Amino acid sequence: MKSFCIKTNSQKIVQYLLSNLSFPNTYVSIRKFKIYDNIILHYTGEDLSGFYNSLANSIVSLTINLYEKRLLNSIIKSNYFYFSESEQKCVLDKCLNYLKDSSSIEYKVRIEHIYISALKYITNNKSMILTGFINFRLSNYLKILDYIVDTSVNELVIDREYKEFINLLKSYVNSKPSNISLVHFFYKNDESILLDSNYKKIPFEADLSNLNYISDVSFSENDISLNTLLNLLPQKIIIHLSKDSDEFIKTLTSIFENRIEFAKC
Repeated sequence: MKSFCIKTNSQKIVQYLLSNLSFPNTYVSIRKFKIYDNIILHYTGEDLSGFYNSLANSIVSLTINLYEKRLLNSIIKSNYFYFSESEQKCVLDKCLNYLKDSSSIEYKVRIEHIYISALKYITNNKSMILTGFINFRLSNYLKILDYIVDTSVNELVIDREYKEFINLLKSYVNSKPSNISLVHFFYKNDESILLDSNYKKIPFEADLSNLNYISDVSFSENDISLNTLLNLLPQKIIIHLSKDSDEFIKTLTSIFENRIEFAKC
């Protein structure tokens, strides 16, 4: 017979383990000792590797379902304590949504790290203080959570800067007089053509020193198209699309708002 003890002081964890430990020929007893509830598993079968594998998978499931959100929140509050409560919550939500994506590398790798560490520990020990195991034996897993938090924070900062940028340009558009009544904006495969109301081609403002807006990333045709529109400030922009709108079209719509109309090519 092989016995293994999991120590915890959380009734929620006790109930979770009792509901998820179901390997054949395994009997469970619970003993209270000092501050811990001791969940003792007695395995009487011959498939010891199967028993270890099942128990390791239960610890993986428990860690992700009962500890992961708490761990992420702790990392956020520790490393980004200067963020507001709403910003911290936004970062946490981004992390949780990302970790729900089973196609992401981190989704699979974090499970592997927990499983390997749990299996190694179970094989070489007779008992486990669950919180201690998670805090001190899962360093690679915690590094993954750190990385995901940092990535989510970067996304939040970019989103915030993008909104500030959009608001700045909206204010500019609404504060200046229009220089042209109508512009037809043809957009296909990330390439742009601007035509006036008589369908004559409008040249792009190619002198970068005169641009109202310069991209932080590159001087792409989209950048020049946007700056040309900001110089013209049309009363109406009819966007002709050959496919669904992308991020650039959404940006234009956010900046020019009710000046935008759509037409299919």
